[in-house]
Formats: sequence, structure tokens, C-alpha cells
Amino acid sequence: MSAAETLPGRPAVAETPRGAGPARPRPWGQIASQVFLIVASVLWLLPIAFALYVAVRPYSDTRKYGYVSMPHHITFQNFRDAWTQSDMLHFFWNSALITVPAVIIVLCLASGVAFVLTRVNLKINISLLILFTAGNLLPQQVIITPLYRIYLKIHLPHFLAGSGLMYNSIFGLVAINVAFQLGFCVFVLSNYMKSIPGEMYEAALVDGASLWTRFWRLTVPLCRPALAALATLLTTWIYNDFFWAITLMSSGDKRPVTSALANLQGQFVSNQNLIAAAAMIAAIPTLVVYVLLQKQFIAGLSLGSSKG
Repeated sequence: MSAAETLPGRPAVAETPRGAGPARPRPWGQIASQVFLIVASVLWLLPIAFALYVAVRPYSDTRKYGYVSMPHHITFQNFRDAWTQSDMLHFFWNSALITVPAVIIVLCLASGVAFVLTRVNLKINISLLILFTAGNLLPQQVIITPLYRIYLKIHLPHFLAGSGLMYNSIFGLVAINVAFQLGFCVFVLSNYMKSIPGEMYEAALVDGASLWTRFWRLTVPLCRPALAALATLLTTWIYNDFFWAITLMSSGDKRPVTSALANLQGQFVSNQNLIAAAAMIAAIPTLVVYVLLQKQFIAGLSLGSSKG
């Protein structure tokens, strides 16, 4: 009897092609998660899109028709004016002087501390890890008054600070950013280093590798994805910092590019179109860093979760 034939008294059943199972309805949880991600992405990108929309409109257009209106004229003059009027290049250099040393120092110190906490048997390892992690729980606004007074009393050589003090110096901003970002990086790197198989260190120890060799020749290369991910995050956080630059520095020409946007504020009237254009320009370096370290950044976020 062929597959198409049916027995008497039984309804005919259509053949199902091989490998084609019944269509499963999509779970409501998966649909809800996708809708949530789409809505969250739109809400996240909406302020950026609106800032770009304001930046390409002249001030006269928004003053006459309002910011939430159809554009009657599109121009890039705001970007040119923002670059020249705020002396953006000078403040970009200030941000580089703060961000680059701070990121390098944080990664060097954090990798060394994390290696000691994970690969050197000390009785105070857990206590030190808790101490470094607890530093991230302290709000910046809580310590600003005592920190401000301390910065006024700490003297520095003139090659580090022209004023001779921690206050109003590039070195002071680098130091406070290193202090506040070190705990998070130690926590992340210590967890990542714990996922490295211990047999590798045992083999290196049998071969006579010293503690420094095990750190520099073995651990650091394996932690390259995690270091790249942290470098991307640190660059974004330190570069976008506005609080420390305003409170711990009085000279406007020494401040980073985020505080340079305040120079575009008028006493009575603020050109929001010009400020939006300057903000778009100021965001370019962080986008460049993310694009350059994108593969390493994603690898650093995913590799640690699949080990151990």
C-alpha cells in the first residue's frame, strides 16, 4: 500500500515532507524581549538623533519655528562655528593629556593587583579585593569637600603642576580618575584571571619562570581582550568626565573638552544649536576608540563568561 492510500473508514492524512516538522509558535517571552530591545534602542538613540537634528538647523530657524518643528533650512555652519569659537582643538589636547595617561596607569596597576590577588597565595587576598571593590560604592559628591581641601594642601613639583599644587593641575585630574577607576578594573581583571587554567602556571613554574615572567609573558597576553574592553570603557568614562574638571580645576584653558562646551554658553541667551554641534564633535574620539577596539571589546565581554 502506498503512502497516499488510506485504509477504509479512516480520513486521509497529508504527507509531511521529510525534515519539515510542525511550525512551532514563537514563545511570548521571546517576542516580548525583542520588542523591549527595539524600544530600548529607539529610546537610547532618540536623544542623539534629536541633538544631531538641532545641530544642522540654524539658530534663526529654531528661534522662529521652535526646536520641535520641520526644518526650513539645513546647514553645517554650526559645526564650523563650534570648532572655532570654542577652541576645540586645544581642549581636545587637554582631554588627551588627562585620558591617555589615566587609562594606561589604571590598566597597569589593575592588572598587577589582580594578578597578585588571584595567583599569589596571601591571607588578605579576599580582604584586599573587597577593599578595592568597596571604593566603587562611594559617591563622588560625598568626598568632594575634603578632597578639595586636600588638593589645596598637596604641593607638587613645577614640572607636574605649574601652580605647584594638586589643585588646578592636569596631574590632579589624572590622579583622581586613576583612584576612582582602579577598583572596578581590579574586580573585572581578577575574575577574568581566575578563568585562566592553573595548569598553565604550573607548567611555567616547572620551566623555571619567575613571578614577573608568569605575569608579563603569560597572563598579560591572555588578558588582552579584557584589557581592550576595559580600555574602551575607561576612555569613555574619563573622557566624558565633567564633575572633577569643574570642581578640581579653576583655569578654563586647562579643562577638558567636556567643560569647554560651557564656553559656548551666553550670559543671557544660549545658542543650543551651536552647543549641540559642539557636543557632536566632542563625541567623535570615543566613537573612534570603540570602532578600533570593537572586536577586542566584544571578545573581552564574552570570553570571560564561557570559562571556568
